[in-house]
Amino acid sequence: MKDAERLPAGVDKERLGRLMGGPEVTWLVQRVRHRLACEKPLTGAATLTTPTDAQRRAVERLLGRGSREGGSLTVRLEDVDAVLRRSGVSPGGLAAAVVTLTGPVDPIGEQRAREARAWEQAYAPLRLLGPDLAEWAARVTGNGQVRRLARTPQSAHVLLENAVKALDALPADPAVSVTAFAAQILGDAHALDDGKPLTTVVRSAVHAWTGLEEEKGTCRQREVWAAVGLLKDDVSSTVLTLNLRGTPALDWMADMGEPVVLTLRQLVRQPMAPTAVGERTCPQLVRVCENPAVLAAAAEAYGPECPPLVCVQGQPSAAALTLLRRMYDQGATLMYHGDFDWGGLRIASTLLRSIQWSPWRFTTAHYRAAVASGLSSSDLTGIPTDAPWDPPLAQSLAELGVRIEEETVLDDLLGDLKPVR
Repeated sequence: MKDAERLPAGVDKERLGRLMGGPEVTWLVQRVRHRLACEKPLTGAATLTTPTDAQRRAVERLLGRGSREGGSLTVRLEDVDAVLRRSGVSPGGLAAAVVTLTGPVDPIGEQRAREARAWEQAYAPLRLLGPDLAEWAARVTGNGQVRRLARTPQSAHVLLENAVKALDALPADPAVSVTAFAAQILGDAHALDDGKPLTTVVRSAVHAWTGLEEEKGTCRQREVWAAVGLLKDDVSSTVLTLNLRGTPALDWMADMGEPVVLTLRQLVRQPMAPTAVGERTCPQLVRVCENPAVLAAAAEAYGPECPPLVCVQGQPSAAALTLLRRMYDQGATLMYHGDFDWGGLRIASTLLRSIQWSPWRFTTAHYRAAVASGLSSSDLTGIPTDAPWDPPLAQSLAELGVRIEEETVLDDLLGDLKPVR
């Protein structure tokens, strides 16, 4: 219905304008309009604490009598209603007069209901996300972040549509620069530039998906992007290795039994030959650990005789994922070990989403044995998560409440790496 069709009939607009249309009575008109929006009765008093002389005179003209002396100005709404009806200026009374002056009034309850429906529709794109991000989607829906970033439901809907489009394309495989990814998936190379609302939302989801803690800093942001195959550059993403072969440089370092840090640039520009995982034929076994201390101890203990070993150094980087995928595709069998804590389980789950691996002393039985041996007195902290490769493992962690770091079971890991002569 058009607004003109909703205006009251029978109002003498000219006389009403002279009585209540001036700026001196605006305060009273707005008070009445607010009451109408709140669906409150137009009764009682409206008070202006510090009126001007012009405002006092305007009320005197409206009511046809002088106002009381004093610091404030008080007007009874019933009196104004009666004057407007009796004079014929507004046969429908004060409510009809205010609607004529200011336009139709939507009740606040209806406004809020419409707004709630609009925001519900704005969040609809999040329903397309997979179960891995369901908890994050629920949190974002309720914490007000999107409202602060987008301001309106319409802008929020577009923001979340683009966020879901980006998240559906992650992790990027092969790894690609952030700008190239944004151009390809979102049609704008700068869509994921730092400081943009879309970047904030997507990066928040990546934090939740990978288990990385949200921290400020350029290095941390680089790490977050790299965890899903998005690169600020191709040299900052690295992976730590021991006794891999396949290039002259790797063969030379393997002959000395020294650890090697490989960058994503090296892995992309100088692919390793099928012999890169140690022996001259594939498939073969490659063990993967979470912490550099394990790899360093293996290099110290066994040198060039140590079987091939890869360390992801926490959350797997784009370089680590690229290397492990390549070895898996070449026929290598991957076995993984990490910390027995919630962070360790998240890291392992992230890796498992990208590459198939088998647990290396990383099961419920191994965890319970380590706890029973008294290897750690450190309490388990953090937010619980699942262990898809061994569901009872997460239940055991929650039950026993003890964390077991890789370093505390180092002797067992080194025993598995001991060369067979």
